[in-house]
Amino acid sequence: MYGMQLPVQSQSTLYAEAWEADAGPADLVEIARVADTSGFAYLASCDHVGVPRRLAAAMSTVWYDPVATLAFLAGVTERVRLLSHVAVVGLRHPLATAKQYATLDHLSGGRLILGVGAGHVPEEFEALGVDFERRGPVLDECVDALRAALGPDEYPSHHGKLYDFEGLGQRPRPAQERVPLWVGGSSPAAVRRAAVKGDGWLPQGDPRDRLPTQIARLGRLREEAGITAPLVVGAITEPLYVGRPSWDVGRRTVSGPPEKLAESLRAYRAMGVDQIQVRFRSRGRAELTEQMTTFGAEVAPLL
Repeated sequence: MYGMQLPVQSQSTLYAEAWEADAGPADLVEIARVADTSGFAYLASCDHVGVPRRLAAAMSTVWYDPVATLAFLAGVTERVRLLSHVAVVGLRHPLATAKQYATLDHLSGGRLILGVGAGHVPEEFEALGVDFERRGPVLDECVDALRAALGPDEYPSHHGKLYDFEGLGQRPRPAQERVPLWVGGSSPAAVRRAAVKGDGWLPQGDPRDRLPTQIARLGRLREEAGITAPLVVGAITEPLYVGRPSWDVGRRTVSGPPEKLAESLRAYRAMGVDQIQVRFRSRGRAELTEQMTTFGAEVAPLL
């Protein structure tokens, strides 16, 4: 399956296109509707509470809230799934996170995929009173607490080192019996967390040549933990452009006719990847949605 990170909602200089600076809600709605009708499995939104001045030039300060953004787009779509890629859940109490995402799943008819990650900006943690140095163990327990809080019980319970709750009812419950939980990150700790606690893995920038080693390690760790359920392994592809571009799309971009793109992307499946996150080079919303439509109609059937 293939999905995509939403443009506009996060505008890091690593990937944002120039036109996104002046884009807004109407653009997000149109892009989401095109994804919904073009076979995309999910749309994803990032999570940063605040960006410090020292990082703002590279990261920008444009980071829409993922719950608000995905809930907004749930109302204008019908089938595409809604992924937090990734929610830094350690910044918030698990019950507060569960309330937000359970409501989102309920309102969207069971379309949530909860992607979680440890975070990387110390100032965010400091401002919110969370120990940045212990963010790994915090995330580990958050995952366990969220499994309970997003499960079927109206009165979930969790008794851990950091969080302890029971007897507090939360409705609405998620529409899904089990909300898929995908773990993001490519560090050894993140890969282990995905293997033993996740339903899926969201790598963070692993190049193609590194993926087979990571995937093999995921399999070994999962087997050692005695987990037999399948793990949805993801990959973020190179930037794509369907067709022959008339402008400079960058040397890393894979461009050309549908078969060329499909051949390139099929290599991910051969490695053991289950879902790819794609990104298209574009100079405006119209070009982006045209790329998405063409990809769904002409490239995806060849995958």
